Amino acid sequence: MTVEQTSSGSLVIHGARLVDAGTIAEDAWVRIEDGVVVATGIGGGWESADRVVDAQETAGRGALLAPGFIDIHGHGGAGASFDDGVDAIRTARALHRSHGTTRAIVSLVTAPLDDLARRVAEIAELMRTDRDILGSHLEGPFLDPGHHGAHEPSLLRAPVPADVARLLDAGAGTVRQVTVAPELPGGLDAVRLIVEAGAAAAVGHTDADATMARAAFDAGASVLTHAFNAMPGIHHRAPGPVLAAAADHRVVLEAIADDVHLDPHVVKLLFDTAPDRVALITDAMAAAGSADGHYDLGAVSVTVRDGIARADDTGSIAGSTLTQDVALRRAVDAGVPLPTAVRALTATPASAVGFGDRLGALASGYVGDAVLLDAQLRIARVWVGELR
Repeated sequence: MTVEQTSSGSLVIHGARLVDAGTIAEDAWVRIEDGVVVATGIGGGWESADRVVDAQETAGRGALLAPGFIDIHGHGGAGASFDDGVDAIRTARALHRSHGTTRAIVSLVTAPLDDLARRVAEIAELMRTDRDILGSHLEGPFLDPGHHGAHEPSLLRAPVPADVARLLDAGAGTVRQVTVAPELPGGLDAVRLIVEAGAAAAVGHTDADATMARAAFDAGASVLTHAFNAMPGIHHRAPGPVLAAAADHRVVLEAIADDVHLDPHVVKLLFDTAPDRVALITDAMAAAGSADGHYDLGAVSVTVRDGIARADDTGSIAGSTLTQDVALRRAVDAGVPLPTAVRALTATPASAVGFGDRLGALASGYVGDAVLLDAQLRIARVWVGELR
């Protein structure tokens, strides 16, 4: 798979079906200069550039061009876990970049506070050189023990303000998302503290009912962590956090379209219920793009069999082996319209973590991140632009 930088010189990609902003434009072209989109159009009219790519010659008839994918919740890939430091992060990111994920949030699982503070500081420093990393996501330790999933229960804790502030400060403004169970003591105050720091507060790994979820959203929470998983489901007399999120236009719902975490009918239901507010995430762990076998997810031992990861001690699903191009195909197979599914990989996640004005679209002024796919939605080429 060819991944190219567009940070210098000019590039024109033409003859593609451009899937962007909820529409498909036939015979489209995009011009990128020094890593930024400067013009788009239909048919001819594009001027020569340092590099010119005929989309149909490269990816075949029906070639599709989309903005680069953005994963706001993933834990690793290619045998490497994001919790294991800089080299592991780069290894995993290379794997996901080849599958179209041009930008990502680095998600960290529950660990001792000292370890989490050190890791978010390392990620903040790494962002100085690796601009494809948008920041960190703390998926723990402020989670409900009864919905711990693949997080080590003994390390979970209530969100004491000093602990929340310590982790946010360690990231020096680069913590983009924190998952919290809002029903824990201090949970709603933690949501407010996270939002005041400029990060997205996410409701997840929670026993919250609909009333508590609505209170969290009113306090500023704006994301539902991997909808339906590690939270109460929908009951006709107890609608739970999923329906509360779907009814609130301020909230983005994460979805893992791997046919394991969610049945395809449920994936379609999410998109039908919350149009343009679904973010297709991977929640990928180290085994993504790698072999079945034994892995560690933070402090939890995991076995992957037939591409499905489960914690050894509880049997809980322990992340996925998904990549975002596969998530796109599975969402479309579930009946989600292609432009809607692409939005869930691009504009929606970009906006959810504060980058909606620079990422997630192939429009003038946006970063020149682009993915070329063939008619079967397989990745043909990836371009990474310049995020300033």
